[in-house]
Amino acid sequence: MTETTERPPDAARLLRIHEAAADVGLTPRSVRYYEEVGLLKPAARSEGDYRLYDETDLERLRFIKGLRDDAGFSLAEIAQLLEDEAARERGHAAFHATTDPAERRRILFERVASFEGQIETLKGKIGRLQTMVDETDARRTRTVARIAELGDGES
Repeated sequence: MTETTERPPDAARLLRIHEAAADVGLTPRSVRYYEEVGLLKPAARSEGDYRLYDETDLERLRFIKGLRDDAGFSLAEIAQLLEDEAARERGHAAFHATTDPAERRRILFERVASFEGQIETLKGKIGRLQTMVDETDARRTRTVARIAELGDGES
């Protein structure tokens, strides 16, 4: 299990796990699992050690759910995309913290490499989806041909 660190809530509203899960359309078990595998850290813990989630956490859960359910990403792919975003944010801060042109170029080259990795992941997903579309279209075409072979049914 990942270590939970407290961070100040971004919104006044803090939800317990069952409320956060219901708000996003997940089960509390899924939310706990995302925490266990490091995709999410609760904004805070209550005095009774209950997980508390803020609006930023809910947005992250919606993002994870969308990638998983709508785009068919694995949790490993989601973790990589989330890490890429965190690295981009760290790079952005580092870029603005230095005036050294060589360091800024290094940071920007790292960002380009990260984007290229994301593009490859997304193209791979598109390729797998296109293969599924093509296979389904071929099955449909074969079925339509069989219907035509049988004629109009009037004998």
